[in-house]
Amino acid sequence: MKLAAFVSLWALFSLTLQAAPRDKCTCELNLPEKAFPHGKLQTVEGNATDCNIHVTPQKALELESLLLGLEKRLTQLHSDVSILEEENDGELYGVLSLFIIENEMVEIRQLMEKLNSTTVEHQVLTADTVQQLEDLKIKMIELEKFDTMEVVKGRKVNKRLKSALETCRGGVNANVAPTPPPYGTCQRGPLRNVTGPGVNTQGEFSGNYAYGAWGRDPKPEARKESWYWVVPLTSSQFANYVRFYSSLSALIIGVSNPGNIQIASSNPTTNTIQGPNNVLYGGALYYNCYNQDAVCRFNLTTKSVTSLQLPKGTRYNSKGNFCHLEDCYVYTDLDLATDESGVWVVYTTTQALGNLVLSKVEETEPPKLGKTWHTSVYKRSVTNTFMACGILYATRYIDANVDEVFYSLDTMTGMENFKVGIIINKVSSNIFSLNYSPVDQMLYAFCDAKMVSYKALFG
Repeated sequence: MKLAAFVSLWALFSLTLQAAPRDKCTCELNLPEKAFPHGKLQTVEGNATDCNIHVTPQKALELESLLLGLEKRLTQLHSDVSILEEENDGELYGVLSLFIIENEMVEIRQLMEKLNSTTVEHQVLTADTVQQLEDLKIKMIELEKFDTMEVVKGRKVNKRLKSALETCRGGVNANVAPTPPPYGTCQRGPLRNVTGPGVNTQGEFSGNYAYGAWGRDPKPEARKESWYWVVPLTSSQFANYVRFYSSLSALIIGVSNPGNIQIASSNPTTNTIQGPNNVLYGGALYYNCYNQDAVCRFNLTTKSVTSLQLPKGTRYNSKGNFCHLEDCYVYTDLDLATDESGVWVVYTTTQALGNLVLSKVEETEPPKLGKTWHTSVYKRSVTNTFMACGILYATRYIDANVDEVFYSLDTMTGMENFKVGIIINKVSSNIFSLNYSPVDQMLYAFCDAKMVSYKALFG
């Protein structure tokens, strides 16, 4: 018994000596995936940053500025050469004119050289950028292989699902009216010119009514797309009906169908039209309510009148008229206007110190005043205003033959421009109302009892 116990202890002692503990323990870890190439990712990020630095909007702006400068200098050169050709002063000023033209040609040559060098630089930059983008695309595809958890792939799938969901929603809600574009949105661009006059007629009135308004409904009711309307101011500066014509030829020869639609029983009285600056939109006539600082809307179908009260301090009753140096157009305190987005009203207030104020008229029942813009142009220095593509344009009197569109306000940006410089050739001295119709891009003017149209050119 003792001998067996001794042998067991001896065996344990021997094993202990043979399996002495080691000082260090090491192990190997073999991963099936390759290490992520952080260096390659940093290279891609660096190349992308370089692209953003070298390709900037200022590059395109520089080229555009050179082209505009060249265009202006060429126009000036053409004008100076024309003056030189007409000069007949015994060579007194001919040498000076030639010297001016020579300097202009030197400037044009320098601009051409700069333009050519800039164009070459842009071509090289474009080629380099395209190659860099191709390289970046290849490297990003390679880096996606390290996305073992398929995060990038999942994001792509989510993006496709969102796109499919939006398409599905669009199909389900196909009959829902789209969100109206913001004011100022117009594919035609800003106004570039006004040509005409085109139509020039007194219709059936034979010059009896100097003041009035006419035009087309930008949002006509069904089967009234070709109709024209006229509001001749028949008593002092008031009217109590609107007159319709089935076509332009019917208006010119004076055949009214369906005839007059009466607004009020007498003239002037409650709901009477006051002043010539009226417009028709969506089957309703908008005008200055008689003896009020408010806009009236007469619904042609229901024969009902609703009104929109303008802000406190609005000038009315011929106290905030359109004017020029020789005369003022009475009862032109409120100017209603139409364009692609609806109805607008132009007026002035004591708070605005007589400057033009523009407000959007919202088509609610009753109508409401929408967003308002304040300008820095004095209303009594203006002869007319009109809206086109969300831009307010103002005219001024030059002489008996010409008015000028000199001012604009972009309602999208709030930017004012006092150098529009578009000429309107008149058939008579005064244009008492002027309104734009987006249906045919025409301006409709009422000029000393004559109905005159002009073509508005955009681009």
